[in-house]
Amino acid sequence: MSHLPAERCLGIIELLADGAREMPLGDIADGLDLPKSGAHRLLATLVDLGWAEQDRETGFYRLTMRLAVLGQRFYVASGLPDICQPVIDRFAHECREFARLAVVDGSSLVWIAHAQGAAGGLLYQPAETTGTVPLFATATGKAWLATLEPNDAVQHVAKQGGFSKADRYGPNVIRSIDALLKELRATTRRGYGLAFNEAEPGVTAIAAAIRSGGDKATVGTVSIAGPSARMTESRVRELSPLVTQCAAELSTLWPVRPRPSTVPGLDKRGRARSNGQQRTKGAAAKAA
Repeated sequence: MSHLPAERCLGIIELLADGAREMPLGDIADGLDLPKSGAHRLLATLVDLGWAEQDRETGFYRLTMRLAVLGQRFYVASGLPDICQPVIDRFAHECREFARLAVVDGSSLVWIAHAQGAAGGLLYQPAETTGTVPLFATATGKAWLATLEPNDAVQHVAKQGGFSKADRYGPNVIRSIDALLKELRATTRRGYGLAFNEAEPGVTAIAAAIRSGGDKATVGTVSIAGPSARMTESRVRELSPLVTQCAAELSTLWPVRPRPSTVPGLDKRGRARSNGQQRTKGAAAKAA
């Protein structure tokens, strides 16, 4: 069932979150194909609720820090920083390269954690350490797509705009569906994703999928990247077992969200307890 106001409010939040930018009303309306009057009403609602604010001088709209705070609260509550960051730190140190962790978010991957393992000399440090992963241009994206049905993999790439932005990446980047499917088959055979001069010129990356749960669904990826001058084919062969081992370790440690029954004020089905239920529980605790 479609809920257009909610969908459009979320669309505005996503638009303003991209680059943490501020935008005039007209650009927001055009970007979401909305009439200005409708966009203005939705923005007024977001401002009233504290999700957005309007600059008094320019009239431009931007998000408040509420989304960032909420996201940080969720990130900490998920257990990812406590459980996964130490593994990523150790992994980066062992490989002596830049390591990253990405998680599956619907039809995309998002980088959420990283660690620099290179101690000196030529270092690889991406301009952005978080954000959405370019699926067809990265070892990280290939590692995830290779675990999906081919049609689903192609659809996910299409949702990111397909290969229309291939020119912004490295000289070896994939530029067609046929080339993508061929590379995904190769990724499956070797057990890890690989990118030579694809996401960025002069950079080589290796990535492996993290699987969790009873159905072993892919929940994320772990990767390392470094200068191609150092990440030669022999170096890739040396490091690829470490990448797959790290992915296997994270698969066994992957955080599990608390069940609803562990949240104060909720019953076993995740419903709010009545005041009477909560008072009874409190009284029993005192009696104990």
